[in-house]
Amino acid sequence: MDETPEEITTLVGREVYSNNGVFVGEVDDVQLNLDASAVTGLAIGGLNDELFSNRVDPGHGVILPYRWVRAVGDVILINDVVERMKDDEGDEEVAV
Repeated sequence: MDETPEEITTLVGREVYSNNGVFVGEVDDVQLNLDASAVTGLAIGGLNDELFSNRVDPGHGVILPYRWVRAVGDVILINDVVERMKDDEGDEEVAV
């Protein structure tokens, strides 16, 4: 495996899918913790209307916690957003 670090900007523009293959959106920006030099979230735009229509106003995006990311390649795979979105009682919420 190539251990060459990639620039954070390479995440911008990548499509985001759940691990079940559901399109979530596209990365517009990244959220950083400068003190820890770490990515903490992904700002997602171009959202899948079926997932977010009742939670996000048209033209707005969401910030997904980076800990939800399972893999980064040509696309970004995250934990199943559909299940997380349905879990209104859970402690993990999508930041709007």
